[in-house]
Amino acid sequence: QVQLVESGGGLVQPGGSLRLSCAASGNIFSINTMDWYRQAPGKQRELVATITSGGNTNYADSVKGRFTISRDNAKNTVYLQMNSLKPEDTAVYYCNVPRLQTGTGRYGYNYWGQGTQVTVSS
Repeated sequence: QVQLVESGGGLVQPGGSLRLSCAASGNIFSINTMDWYRQAPGKQRELVATITSGGNTNYADSVKGRFTISRDNAKNTVYLQMNSLKPEDTAVYYCNVPRLQTGTGRYGYNYWGQGTQVTVSS
């Protein structure tokens, strides 16, 4: 059984910073891509940032230059450093693993964390 557990959300003033973490645990051999998504009230879930096991990254235009995704492959953990936060960044943030290989050699797909609330408000 694979689980993703997020942490680090909270309330922050505009211009502030937060760091989210997401740890994957269970029978995991390898993970290639790890993603962060977010969903604001009344809006569709959107992809925020992606990182491969080799460290290649991609960002949504709305967060480029402000957010940084990173990972610790040994810990199967992905981070999202969020700086210069804006009220429009308010959302529930989810980590996602599209595909992983288990210790038995099989592949598992589309794992999600429980979400962590980020609120940017004065």
